[in-house]
Amino acid sequence: MTKGPQFQPVQPVRAYQRIVEQVEDALARGDLAPGHRLPSERELVTQFAVSRSTVREALRVLESNGVVRSRPGDPNGPEILPFSQAALRKQMVRLARVDKLTLSELIGFRMIMDGAAIQVASGLRTPEQLTEMEETLVAMRAAIDVDFAAFSEADLAFHDVIAQISRNSLIQICNEVVRGVVLSLISDKIAHAPNSRALMLESLQHHAEVVEAIRSGNGHAAARIARQNMYDYYAGYVLERERETLRALIDD
Repeated sequence: MTKGPQFQPVQPVRAYQRIVEQVEDALARGDLAPGHRLPSERELVTQFAVSRSTVREALRVLESNGVVRSRPGDPNGPEILPFSQAALRKQMVRLARVDKLTLSELIGFRMIMDGAAIQVASGLRTPEQLTEMEETLVAMRAAIDVDFAAFSEADLAFHDVIAQISRNSLIQICNEVVRGVVLSLISDKIAHAPNSRALMLESLQHHAEVVEAIRSGNGHAAARIARQNMYDYYAGYVLERERETLRALIDD
């Protein structure tokens, strides 16, 4: 008997999800744009050939995702909202937390994005922004004697300065979201690790080296130091078989 293909179980898709997909696809194609109106609820029921409750569930999801806005009593259909950083942040969080991204994927993404932002910052930074970076280093050093949460907050301030210098809001949002998810997964382990203080001191030293490379305008070196720092800081929490991809990001 010939062995046939091995199929995987399928997940049932509810009708309201298909409505959400069609609306989002229309946005991606440009058939819908901010300020446009969807048809009325009654018309949507007719077009999609579903119940009113199904349409309302789809609209609830779209509104929750920041795609549309409905006003009670408004005789017109829901309004398509303009792009917002808040909506993007929400979708990024959902992707990172819910859609089964591994810790190594999240860390690898951070290594790529942080490295790129730091390389850009080395060419764009002003003397005032360099001073801001140095001030975050002072805050990080002081936070080591407080606790990991304080150190993490000071570290976040450092990366916020870098993201702002890069003049790319997408980098800023992506780094903020992914960093937050990574820390939510392992911050307790880092805080209670026997070598937690040593890790923070080593991280501080790497950050100082990044700032020095940025000061000298050596963006490539600054980016590599930053990626190495992230690898050293997080690799111990990643399965050995998954570290190869992360090492590839620091091997020149």
